[in-house]
Amino acid sequence: MASNSYETGRLNLPFVGICTFGKYPYQPDWDAIDADVAILGAPFDCGTQWRAGTRFGPRSIREASTLFSFGHGGAYDHEDDVTYLPSGEVSIVDIGDADIVHTDTMKSHANIEFGVRKILAAGALPVVLGGDHSVNIPCINAFSDDCARNGPIHVVQIDAHLDFVDERHGVRYGHGNPMRRAAEKPYVSGLSQLGIRNVSSTAKEGYEDARKMGSDILSVRQIRALGSAAVAERVPAGARYYVTIDIDGFDPSIAPGTGTPSHGGFIYYEVLEILTALAKRGTIVGIDLVEVAPDYDHTGGTSILAAQVLMNLIGRVIHARPKQR
Repeated sequence: MASNSYETGRLNLPFVGICTFGKYPYQPDWDAIDADVAILGAPFDCGTQWRAGTRFGPRSIREASTLFSFGHGGAYDHEDDVTYLPSGEVSIVDIGDADIVHTDTMKSHANIEFGVRKILAAGALPVVLGGDHSVNIPCINAFSDDCARNGPIHVVQIDAHLDFVDERHGVRYGHGNPMRRAAEKPYVSGLSQLGIRNVSSTAKEGYEDARKMGSDILSVRQIRALGSAAVAERVPAGARYYVTIDIDGFDPSIAPGTGTPSHGGFIYYEVLEILTALAKRGTIVGIDLVEVAPDYDHTGGTSILAAQVLMNLIGRVIHARPKQR
């Protein structure tokens, strides 16, 4: 049984100490990453079309994540009868943030891509904290070498918006473009776009293009009619999945802290059930969670939701892997 860290004499409560993700060790040397999972912040929000503020997302998610760091020897889930992320068996590090150059999208994206490539080269699972959804573009770019060695990735998107704009006023790398840029990659085998609803930032032509380019699009209502198990079965089995989670995929009643809230969204367990099924159905090889803008939610609930989703997803990804360490 995993030991509890507080038995060594230090209680280390959530409101004490430095806010790395989950209070896991900080590794500033990107050439010395030795872990199962590496957390990278991408505090970039110059790709937004309306309300900014997601540059503070990584910091707020990290602070919220300390809520889940009571020092227990893992995270016991009584429904599953599983202790996820057992101490001594799973190694997680926080490598800090990519260097963001204000107003310079291409340089900032290049720095995010560099960080994800370093994580992949170390054999760790990259988990990126956004930032607006444009940060997904460099994350997917970073998989080119990995996919050349290990095969393509299928992108699973949790989101209110399709994000499939090709170009608008010359903008190709904003937060309305990432899924279009992903679909263009030869090593992206397809997309599952889940939760898409209401008036979207993408016009009808974008939806038509998305389907032509291999996308399966489902709204929240369609997913509820199908059920989470049937939705998971629409995702190719045995594939390598990259999961991108826009916090506005959740209903703004539980996630108001985002730039473009859209009513009619997911509740927590709907997303968790889909992600749990994915972790068992294939191999999740990359994760980002984006669009948390903490200044729009002074309760902190949106950031706590983001941290909780990531903690649970990381735990299930690692639990589903063959035991190697």
